[in-house]
Amino acid sequence: MNDNNIILSVSHLTRKVTVEGSTKAIVNEISFEFKRGGIYTILGPSGAGKSSFLRLINRLDEPTSGEIVFDGKDYREYAPTVLRQQVGYLFQTPIMFPGTVKDNILYAQGRLDEARVDQLLAAASVKPGMKDQRDDKLSGGEKQRVALARLLATEPSVVLLDEPTSALDPTYTEMIEKVIRKIVAEQGLTAIMVSHSPDQAVRMNGVGLLLVEGRLVESGPTKELVENPRTDLGRRYRDKELT
Repeated sequence: MNDNNIILSVSHLTRKVTVEGSTKAIVNEISFEFKRGGIYTILGPSGAGKSSFLRLINRLDEPTSGEIVFDGKDYREYAPTVLRQQVGYLFQTPIMFPGTVKDNILYAQGRLDEARVDQLLAAASVKPGMKDQRDDKLSGGEKQRVALARLLATEPSVVLLDEPTSALDPTYTEMIEKVIRKIVAEQGLTAIMVSHSPDQAVRMNGVGLLLVEGRLVESGPTKELVENPRTDLGRRYRDKELT
């Protein structure tokens, strides 16, 4: 039976790469269902496959095997450009296009009127007065919020966030976290975020996924997963034995 509350699901998702003649599964048999309007934080030690998993969902990379279903259809039934409008990706380092803040928003959707541009900027906590500011005059935190507003211009159902605050100071980190929680609550989006910080994962609330060596070893309410894991690998991650 099709569950209409499931926006995205992956089944036995695997990506293998060959390095110096040796083949390794950097994403290994992951199966999971993501519900509409949820916040999901992917945790794990370095090299666990967190970003690699995210890239597969957006078709930045292709799986070796397994399935991805988006909104009830195999994701390969969507043209990549259409899929990426609906499953938006926010990179760790914000990518800005030359021009003003407004130019960057219109790059994603060129037929927006002034009121809609203002609405998108407000959703990402970008001050209206910054609309005509050039990209090279923005701080890292401002660029990340503009990039988020630009992503929202395509009206996605899912937003993929690859360590969006790792290069930011605590003030901007807190601001980005609040913006993400706000847009999920107000717009019903599904947010899937990679984080290197268990503390951040707890602040984001929602559901946590713990990856170790490409495998999904534990999932559940984020606070429980971080503070009271059920598995041995989860406890080792909590105790910083896996880094």
